Amino acid sequence: MLRFLTAGESHGPALVVVVEGLPAGLPITIEEVAAELARRRLGFGRGPRMRFERDDVEFVGGVRHGATLGSPVSLVIHNAEWPKWQEEMSAAPGVTEKPLRQPRPGHADLVGMQKYGFDDARNVLERASARETAARVAAGALAKTLLEQLGASVLSHVVALGPVQAGADRRPEPSDLDRVDDSQVRCFDADAEKEMVAAIEAQAKAGDSLGGVVEVLGYGVPPGLGSHVHWDRRIDGLLAQALMSIQAMKAIEIGEGFDVAGRRGSEAHDEITWSEEAGYERGSARAGGIEGGMTTGGLLVARASMKPLSTLNRPVLRTVDVDTKEEAVSFKERTDVTAVPASGVVAETMVALVLAGEALRKFGGDSLVEFVRNHDAYLTSLR
Repeated sequence: MLRFLTAGESHGPALVVVVEGLPAGLPITIEEVAAELARRRLGFGRGPRMRFERDDVEFVGGVRHGATLGSPVSLVIHNAEWPKWQEEMSAAPGVTEKPLRQPRPGHADLVGMQKYGFDDARNVLERASARETAARVAAGALAKTLLEQLGASVLSHVVALGPVQAGADRRPEPSDLDRVDDSQVRCFDADAEKEMVAAIEAQAKAGDSLGGVVEVLGYGVPPGLGSHVHWDRRIDGLLAQALMSIQAMKAIEIGEGFDVAGRRGSEAHDEITWSEEAGYERGSARAGGIEGGMTTGGLLVARASMKPLSTLNRPVLRTVDVDTKEEAVSFKERTDVTAVPASGVVAETMVALVLAGEALRKFGGDSLVEFVRNHDAYLTSLR
């Protein structure tokens, strides 16, 4: 079983992630992890913090001489801003001189304060921050590397940003990843990209924010990951949970899930064909590469809808001071006009972690050699 755990606060000294269950012998370098973390900072519409949120990452366990040992892999992502926050975020006994009493709408602030009995929103917002996704992306770099050993890959692109929709026929393949990342908004549709940039510029001037939709694609995913036998083993359920766990995500779609609800059954499913060269194939991807809670071996398609960010550059959202109960205006911690392009990288991460975990459950193996051998034997048996 593959599992991971993250720890750390947005303005704390570091983020930490521990990944357990990887087979021994998986080749990985810190440069590969750093490259994935750099992708998380991509996207037009990000705030100035992206210029100083450089991710200084290092392995502290589980890797020796460029390969995993089979023991838990641990990484630390140091916070470049920590010197400015040492007093405010100190772990030593004391009290803050700047408590945050005005919870922000759309954030975890108020509910977290109620749940844990806090009178300072910082006790909640520091961990609730999307900065935590940096640790997830570090874990996802390991998962992607594992999937590559099976010939599988995961990538994402933006299909909607604010009111602008990308062409439905523009779907990138693994060889197109650099082209997607080179786009200012990580959109594969050049015409839509221009409109998306214009929409972001307009909202930047207005001090407002934009949401959008990212599509995650899984190529080369073997059939049979997940299971129909228990509710918590269904791969579509696992993917939905993983994607919904990303901060600010509000809806998940597998394949053409929302559209097929309005079609007739004769128009809603992926017909099965057979050839000696390719074996079983689906002629379409309406089900998103998943049937009965299991991957089919076809193109995996999942979309995640991100709400507009609730911290705005223009203070207009009303709130209440938890001490005085007087009306106030939501404070600005720091914000972007949109984080949709970067959210695609995080969505890739969560999909890769789910697929890698189910691949390890299916094929097992304490070493990479054993894991790959079991996978290859399984595919051979299907032919």
